[in-house]
Amino acid sequence: MESYESRVYWKQSLYGRNFLIWHGSEPELIVTDVDMIKEILNNKEGAYVQRKFGGPSLDLFGSGLPFSEGQKWSKLRKVADYAFHGQSLKEMIPAMIGSAEAMLKTWKSYEGKEIEVYEQFKTSGEIESGKLREALRDSIMLMLKKREDNVKTGQAESYGGDFLGSLLKAHHDADVKTRISADDIIDECKTFYFAAHETTTNLLSWSVLLLVSHPEWQEKARQEVVELYGQETPKTESISRLHIVGMILSETLRLYSPVIYLVRTAARNTRLGGLTIPAGLGLYVPPLFVHNSCELWGDDAHLFKPERFAEGMAKATRDQLMSYLAFGFGPRKCVGNNFATTEAKITLAMILQRYKFTLSPNYIHSPTVVLNLQPKHGVQVILSPL
Repeated sequence: MESYESRVYWKQSLYGRNFLIWHGSEPELIVTDVDMIKEILNNKEGAYVQRKFGGPSLDLFGSGLPFSEGQKWSKLRKVADYAFHGQSLKEMIPAMIGSAEAMLKTWKSYEGKEIEVYEQFKTSGEIESGKLREALRDSIMLMLKKREDNVKTGQAESYGGDFLGSLLKAHHDADVKTRISADDIIDECKTFYFAAHETTTNLLSWSVLLLVSHPEWQEKARQEVVELYGQETPKTESISRLHIVGMILSETLRLYSPVIYLVRTAARNTRLGGLTIPAGLGLYVPPLFVHNSCELWGDDAHLFKPERFAEGMAKATRDQLMSYLAFGFGPRKCVGNNFATTEAKITLAMILQRYKFTLSPNYIHSPTVVLNLQPKHGVQVILSPL
């Protein structure tokens, strides 16, 4: 964290809330003023567009929703909004529970021992990106064909109520204007896999670290889970009642925001606050800096205090919703935020039902940026069955 935060704090102390840095020969404007951030992310006049990626990043992530613009973005966003909210999200919960149960079965061999939870939360090890890219495409195409064949043969009435099912439905839409291509589906699945999976993995890892560092909150969360479910599997209709667990996750996302920068590019010459912004200038909004601002969050901004979220987000941010940027803001706010927090709630609740965890002496605190903020040396804890 020192290499990132110290640079931002040092520049801010010298030049104010907004300052220019150079990335090679390219200028970049760091923006930490919340009013200017709001203007950038709301983008009511269309002056700011997503940064274009190429090379390995494009191959790995695809050109899905987060990197799309215009009509393509509108079509994909509509599908994603449907897939990640309401009944569609509820239909994914059994799969989340099943995934957590499968992982926890493997944890039995670590009982009374050290376990590295960051790697456990990742469903696969490190794979060379080229192999991963090919494996992902093959896997996605196989899933698509299976679902299409099931509908054709009458074995299924629809393509499914999950995200992939929503994409397939849009792919077969009779209206050409709302129809999406097979490549769009591939790109969306790539984006979903990396963004959602990595976000949840890091959120759970940092949550476990904070709970071993603050055992009183670990116990409060466990007590809430046990009162709600005992030793039974979490129920879909009561996930929203995991209030303390939700507070812990919100505070974890504030202190260990998965996204280091929200990046936009000026599409044309424009005015931002009192600044003249030339076309093509990169604009970088650093959520971690905003989340650690004593001016916005109080003198205890650097402390783990989940109680600040006890009365909701508006109260926690003192009605300055721009102070919390874990999932972005505005029309391009991360569409999978409910999915990620729901999955994290379920997984953390099921862990708390079964185990107490304490910090291993082998743990080395070294947050590092590899696409997102993750523990460089993992998170080692001692697992004690209840």
